[in-house]
Amino acid sequence: MTPRDVQRLHDVKRLRDVQGVGEAALAWVSAHRGEFVLGDDALAEHGNVNFTWKPLGELAQVCVSVRRHTEPTDPLHTTASDLLDFAWQQTGHGALFVELQRLEPFATYPLEIYAAFAAAGLRHTGYERATATVARTRGWQVTEQEPNRRLSVLNSERRGGIAPHDDMPRALRRTWLGGLPEPWTFERAAGYTLTHVVFHLTDWGLTPQGVPPPVSGYLRQWLPPWLDTCLEDEQWDLSCELLAVSCSLPGPPDRAMLREAWAKLARAQDASGAVPEVGTGREGHPPAHSPAHDFIGCYHSTLMTAFAAALTTDRLRESADGSKHPEDSVGAGRGAQTEKVRTAEKVRAFEHAAYPGQGGGRGGSR
Repeated sequence: MTPRDVQRLHDVKRLRDVQGVGEAALAWVSAHRGEFVLGDDALAEHGNVNFTWKPLGELAQVCVSVRRHTEPTDPLHTTASDLLDFAWQQTGHGALFVELQRLEPFATYPLEIYAAFAAAGLRHTGYERATATVARTRGWQVTEQEPNRRLSVLNSERRGGIAPHDDMPRALRRTWLGGLPEPWTFERAAGYTLTHVVFHLTDWGLTPQGVPPPVSGYLRQWLPPWLDTCLEDEQWDLSCELLAVSCSLPGPPDRAMLREAWAKLARAQDASGAVPEVGTGREGHPPAHSPAHDFIGCYHSTLMTAFAAALTTDRLRESADGSKHPEDSVGAGRGAQTEKVRTAEKVRAFEHAAYPGQGGGRGGSR
């Protein structure tokens, strides 16, 4: 048995361990899907989108990503597909986005949420037509935003079939990560900023070649110590996002880093599959009396666990199957061609058989 064969056997075991963590996390999300239901306050004038649309949008994006990086026979894929259908139903099959557009024509969050559905082939022509009209205005194009949020809007425009009003490289240069800052300036806020910059550049891990070489090299050098710091501080939510970033870069991920990180993360996951955002886990910190409060404290980190697990298992599966080896350079030669083919196959595989405006109307399930 060659060293490469031994490495592949180790990868298979890690794949199963990580996949188990991801399956448990998404099972918890599925069991708590009722918490994602949009209530009457979803369209209220003073409604808090952080407790209505934001969780639903995050659910949709994670499900789209999990579907992209898993095989149709994978239990994760099946659960993600079911949850994505549920989330789309909550929007009235896209009709509620039209209502949001009417109420807040220059708000960007409806498009950012809608883009996740559109990426899976779930579209509403009426909403896209209205948004495209607004996106052509100077008011939309000069909206003041945080640099990483600008990247989100640009990627959402592309996914939603709207011509991006700026270019990604220029927007990237304005971000914390794009400036390749001193590594010791990393902190929690910077961590969340950089993870989302990478997610938008790579379309949530689908196209690793979207990360420019200088940024990719910088992250490969500094992600391990940053991740280790977050794990030591029990910042599980941010740790999962950093793990997802490590598997969204060109080339093979750091196996040693993945092994150590997932071992620690598995110990933070409780028997129900939930992962707390921070702290020693729900066994060490009993949930608050309110079930809703308990949900808010762990739903995002549990979603991110499933997301990171899907990306990790996908990359480890490549190594275990021998479809890509460390010496293959993504972006050059055979590695680049392999990456292009795999990306095209994923795009075809995860799209729903849906049509614009399918099931429109506010009478749909919410």
